[in-house]
Amino acid sequence: MRKIIHIDADAFYAAVEMRERPELKNLPIAVGGEPGQRGVIATCNYLARQFGVRSAMSSAKALQLCPDLLFIHPRFDLYKRVSRQMQAIFQDYTDAIEPLSLDEAYLDVTHSTCCQGSATRIAEEIRQRVRAETELTVSAGVAPNKFLAKVASEWRKPDGLFVIRPQDVADFVLTLPVGKINGVGKVTAEKMARLDIYTCQDLQQLSLAELVQHFGSYGPTLYGYARGEDTRSVETRHTRKSLSTEHTFVEDIGDRTILHTHLANIYDELLERQARISQSDYRVHKRFVKIKFADFTQTTLEESLHSVTEDWRDLNAYTRLLDQAWARQAKSVRLIGAGVRLRSRLDDTPTEQLRLFD
Repeated sequence: MRKIIHIDADAFYAAVEMRERPELKNLPIAVGGEPGQRGVIATCNYLARQFGVRSAMSSAKALQLCPDLLFIHPRFDLYKRVSRQMQAIFQDYTDAIEPLSLDEAYLDVTHSTCCQGSATRIAEEIRQRVRAETELTVSAGVAPNKFLAKVASEWRKPDGLFVIRPQDVADFVLTLPVGKINGVGKVTAEKMARLDIYTCQDLQQLSLAELVQHFGSYGPTLYGYARGEDTRSVETRHTRKSLSTEHTFVEDIGDRTILHTHLANIYDELLERQARISQSDYRVHKRFVKIKFADFTQTTLEESLHSVTEDWRDLNAYTRLLDQAWARQAKSVRLIGAGVRLRSRLDDTPTEQLRLFD
């Protein structure tokens, strides 16, 4: 039986800012863009959450909910340094670590001999060390698989620890709301409600074939989650699938020439970001552009490179893709982005094919 820990820092960016500036601790704060610049909330402290402010909410909406909200520009270099401190703590207990973001990670401690092999004690010790060494708090979930460990880490947030023992899994999932399942967003939850599905016990009443009928390729995953089953392993090496950069305009733009100018700047940023990843590990096999229109509808257009030797760095190609994507609706634009799809160079390694007939 596997022992998986999910660690999730509490309001990470905001917590780091409050650590650096103690005078902020009793104020509602949000890390993100300013309301006048069409900013979005990256995270906020728990005081701001009492007003209904949430991550991914527009800064303008957040300010309506909390007029005294203080906006702080993110300092990602600082957050990365703190994240590395936490990662170093994790590595004292296991090498099987799967970072999901700067503030979140899975740890497989199945074979760890620390704390006499107790996953619960390891999780509690990690929480204590993070507090002592970074002055931050993290919440932890302990369970037999990744799905349940993530659910458990959210159960007693903030600054909590929750354990789901193997013998308790069957009973625990019966009353688990479907909204707690990773991947069940607002649209899927509404669809489930129309089918009178509100808990994992409700999901268990549907056969695998019925779940596939209603939810497509997500059906088999739901079938397992409803029973507390998850066979995914902790992936210690993350494979990057894409790289992109984008920009949201202060005012909507309907002039194609102006869009071209902004695209050129985004393209330069993309070149800088792509230069930072290992060229020996990845190669570009597609380029793409993304447009979000004023009504929040969006479209993405991509094209494959003709060969592994073709250079993807062609501003004219991106301009052509932008024009084609914009023509799909020909409306004012609030955001444009440009990026590349990546493929591991291991996939390019030639393999010797056996000859059946010599």
